[in-house]
Amino acid sequence: MAISQWPEHERPREKLLQRGPASLSDAELLAIFIRTGVPGKTAVDVARGLLARYGGLRELLAAGPEELCEAPGLGEAKYVQLQASLEMGRRFLAEKLKREVTLGSTRETKEFLQAQLRDRMNEVFGVLFLDNRHRVLTFEELFQGTLNGTAVYPREIVKRALRLNAAAVILVHNHPSGVAEPSRADELLTNRLKEALTLVDIQLLDHLVVGDGETVSFSERGLI
Repeated sequence: MAISQWPEHERPREKLLQRGPASLSDAELLAIFIRTGVPGKTAVDVARGLLARYGGLRELLAAGPEELCEAPGLGEAKYVQLQASLEMGRRFLAEKLKREVTLGSTRETKEFLQAQLRDRMNEVFGVLFLDNRHRVLTFEELFQGTLNGTAVYPREIVKRALRLNAAAVILVHNHPSGVAEPSRADELLTNRLKEALTLVDIQLLDHLVVGDGETVSFSERGLI
């Protein structure tokens, strides 16, 4: 049966308008994005099949372009729209972060950095640069690595912070393994970076390690 023949309160679009997006299941949200089904299947059926195939919404959104472009009900145009939607979400979080009056290792910071790094397949090291009132100047991914690690150069971080006239920084990197627990190497690197930044009067507020569903704060653990 076509979705248009469903009771109005069960149709995803009408349900969203009446009860809000939070009332929809993952399959219903994805069906609204897909818009149309395939012969013999509604958009909701297609959405359920995709979620089952990839293991969930997050895994689907993290899939590569080759996979998604060939997936039933998607294709290149839908892949482009999907990536644009994800990027708008990231930019929304970035704008929200920049409007914070002051910033430490807040929930908003963690949400933003999780959105940036959680699903990356390689290790990425980034820096959130802040002014003297701890307002966000910019976030930059400075070093790209492999599945197991990345080379980080303190001099480059200091140079970039000085160029941006930053007064403080928050460091972040991800663990592609999904385990956010900091390693001994992470602790040693943090100490080196803190020493280098202190020499030029730049405060290291925190170092966050992003894993799968968890972000560990060095500051909260008393490691800084």
